[in-house]
Amino acid sequence: MPGHAVARGPAGAGERALAPDLARGSMLLFIAIANTAWYLWAVPMSGMSAHPEPAGALDAVAQFFTVMAVDSRSYPMFAFLFGYGMVQLARRQEAAGTSARDVDALLRRRNLWLLVFGFVHALLLWMGDVLGAYGLAGLVLGWLFLRRADRTLLVWAGAITGLMLLLSAFSLVGLAFTPADGAAAPAPGLEQLAANIGEPSLWGAALGRLTAWPLVVLGQGLLGLAVPTAILLGYWAARHRILEEPGNNLALLRLTAFAGVTVGWLGGLPSALAQVGVWELSPTQASMLSMPHMVTGLACGLGYVSLIALAARRLQERGRGSGPVVEALAATGKRSLSAYLAQSVLCAPVLAAWGLGVGAHLTSWSMFLFAVGVWLVTVVAAHALERAGRRGPAEVLLRRLAYRGPVAGGAREPEEGPVGGRDPKA
Repeated sequence: MPGHAVARGPAGAGERALAPDLARGSMLLFIAIANTAWYLWAVPMSGMSAHPEPAGALDAVAQFFTVMAVDSRSYPMFAFLFGYGMVQLARRQEAAGTSARDVDALLRRRNLWLLVFGFVHALLLWMGDVLGAYGLAGLVLGWLFLRRADRTLLVWAGAITGLMLLLSAFSLVGLAFTPADGAAAPAPGLEQLAANIGEPSLWGAALGRLTAWPLVVLGQGLLGLAVPTAILLGYWAARHRILEEPGNNLALLRLTAFAGVTVGWLGGLPSALAQVGVWELSPTQASMLSMPHMVTGLACGLGYVSLIALAARRLQERGRGSGPVVEALAATGKRSLSAYLAQSVLCAPVLAAWGLGVGAHLTSWSMFLFAVGVWLVTVVAAHALERAGRRGPAEVLLRRLAYRGPVAGGAREPEEGPVGGRDPKA
């Protein structure tokens, strides 16, 4: 609350665990790949996703991989790390003497400012903003669950997952009894979102993004179910220091990595086959794959973060935790908010119809390469900032807004990953 002191700033660079930063920095590539598909505004979407019909073998390969391994698989991982970071922040502040009331106020301010960041992001650049979704989910779930018992967290996460599995089962039964007729056509809601990219008017596009943003925030943040579940599991995992102490949790991490990625990729296979035309589905049938795709995407996101945590442990055991590639990826993870926003800065004015309109001249495979290039630019920039000892600009701004009250003892402001939270070493 205004005027109330926190006992310290957030974690400094020497307190950070490698795994969360490495996960965020690496998986921002998947965020870029998933988001840039929407910038193919000059060709119609083929059904229940932003992807158009593939124009050739290279398009089919790019779309197959994206649908199976990327779409609805990366943002649950970031939601997990977001919940993880909320618990780490609360624990660190309380250990330094901050009252629970002031910690809760700090978390509320941070999540409210994420909503504001998301609003500005949508206004200026990107209608598919996730910052607002995480901010809303953080406000609601933090209020309801942050201080609840472990058992409560797991019961609710299990109940929501069970609901998603039940809805998936109904969808698959419906798919079996739905006739395969009707021409492929985009879903109306998705078509309206994509229309914002193809709007040539700067002001018209901004108005369209602002109209869509509340629906995206509410849909992804709460109603989509995957993000709330991932955040609750992040709360639980942070309490048990799963990522800070991977050596004490190898069995859990290995099981989650193997089962999560396997389930995620197998669960994405039907939609991928439908997207590239191997499995002929009507639009109604394709829509029935949405919930199975989402729930298996949750498993995949948890699998990805577990796999990266295992890789980080192995790198550190072999003394390779400070190599240039790992250092650059971790630097990007430390600046995940800046890197995420930079993707929109690099994409929207270049690709959208209201900007240079380059998206009209690309297809799925060339857009895939464009996304990789954008991600690499952010990695190089983050590495340069790391070498210069400078934080990401968006992180600095969020800290100043969230830690607006006095910090006891003059503790310095920390390094922080706003999309995934802060993660101190053991």
